[in-house]
Amino acid sequence: MSLFENQVVVVTGAGRGIGAATAQLFAAHGASVVVNDLDAEPAQETADAIREAGGEAHVVAGSVTEDGFAEALLQEAVETYGKLNVLVNNAGFTWDGMLHTMTDDQWRTVMEIHTFAPFRLIRAAAKHLREPGKQELAAGGGFSQNRVIVNVSSTSGLHGNVGQANYATAKMGVVGLTKTVAKEWGRFGVRCNAVAFGYIDTRMTRSKDDGETATVGDRQIAQGIPDAIREQAMTANPLGRPGTADEAAGGVVLMASPLAGYVTGHTLEVTGGAGI
Repeated sequence: MSLFENQVVVVTGAGRGIGAATAQLFAAHGASVVVNDLDAEPAQETADAIREAGGEAHVVAGSVTEDGFAEALLQEAVETYGKLNVLVNNAGFTWDGMLHTMTDDQWRTVMEIHTFAPFRLIRAAAKHLREPGKQELAAGGGFSQNRVIVNVSSTSGLHGNVGQANYATAKMGVVGLTKTVAKEWGRFGVRCNAVAFGYIDTRMTRSKDDGETATVGDRQIAQGIPDAIREQAMTANPLGRPGTADEAAGGVVLMASPLAGYVTGHTLEVTGGAGI
């Protein structure tokens, strides 16, 4: 089943982990995928994997937090493939710390990537999603395209999490943003949903001892969580295991697909049942 045949999808943070799996799954269902990542090399690796599987992909490397990048990214997507159908706001990282020791820089940096960047991308998408839908509404002929935004949230946002006051606040903000876009743009045929991940096996949830980092400017920010917390989290759900990047990607693709055509403003929890 080609759920996204003749559709154009932009996925941010698609060089690794959930983003890479999401881009590849959209392509497997027929989409032309614009692969964005801060780092050109992993973005190219994702695009190469899509092409090797017979799909279509285009790379736009760069930081979603950079002034003007949101507009440039979406404009290049439209210039390359002629339109935009789906925007997936996935790019992100963590910079953990206990609340009483967290710096202003930690707070601002995490809020910028997880709330300000999605806001700017959605605003930039208005002329590619909202405006065509508005024109079709005025013409009275119905909507001709699937037009969707999917924002990535987290159970840290829904329930809070020790050591993640910044991340939890940002990811709950994404839920509010999602609901607002759904209410403002729904009448123009644009759906907006969020996917809140639980414990998914990525560099953000692996052992801090692995030495994974995220690059922010000239700073390397350690990713991962302490082993004691990690071991507890790995089985703290009814399925008794962490999710895979492919399983996480399935939630994103589902919410963007026609199978969820009457679903908007919703936050889908992809958690293995954690929190029920």
